[in-house]
Amino acid sequence: MIDLYTWTTPNGYKVSIALEELGLPYTVHGVDLGKGVQKQPEFLRINPNGRIPAIVDRAEGDFAVFESGAILLYLAEKTGRLMPTDAKGRSRVIQWLMFQMGGVGPMQGQANVFFRYFPEKLQPAIDRYQNETRRLYTVLDTRLKESEYLAGDYSIADIATWPWVRVHDWAGVSVDGLPHLQRWLKAIAERPAVKRGVDVPFPLNKDTTDEERAKSVQSILQR
Repeated sequence: MIDLYTWTTPNGYKVSIALEELGLPYTVHGVDLGKGVQKQPEFLRINPNGRIPAIVDRAEGDFAVFESGAILLYLAEKTGRLMPTDAKGRSRVIQWLMFQMGGVGPMQGQANVFFRYFPEKLQPAIDRYQNETRRLYTVLDTRLKESEYLAGDYSIADIATWPWVRVHDWAGVSVDGLPHLQRWLKAIAERPAVKRGVDVPFPLNKDTTDEERAKSVQSILQR
């Protein structure tokens, strides 16, 4: 049994999707970012950085893992799934995983901040992060022109990247003119495990208000 500590953010969805894809039993603990639960001593004992997501693997002596990319790697290696075992295949997955962790996530996160939440509209900052996010999307589109998924077969690289790109509009970034990226977005969205994963810790729907949506991405403001 795995304890999942999460909230309704792209990084949180990475892990719930992976757990659903792997069919691992898990218990959900909602970490309400708006109430600062992630800063409480109980949670800091699991993740000293005070961020979601985090897991505790009860089958491994209550072993705690934090950072979404590290959790995905841990789960893939634990199960022998969602990542090849040969050196080149494994490296390919890790390369695209790091592309998300070091590029798509941080750049789109900053686009979210300056486009949606910053008290002043600093257009140069908005332009910088939106343009860089769009550039990263073109890299993804180019890769997906030659491959169905980012690292060949469906893997943790796709699971890491999809929850961010799916909310491109919230950052004010278009995917128009990127047909291969759009194809990939739709294909992953149709996976049953993905549909279940984005309902963790609770479903958000099209009628969710801006205030509720803002609350769901508070972790971006706290990075």
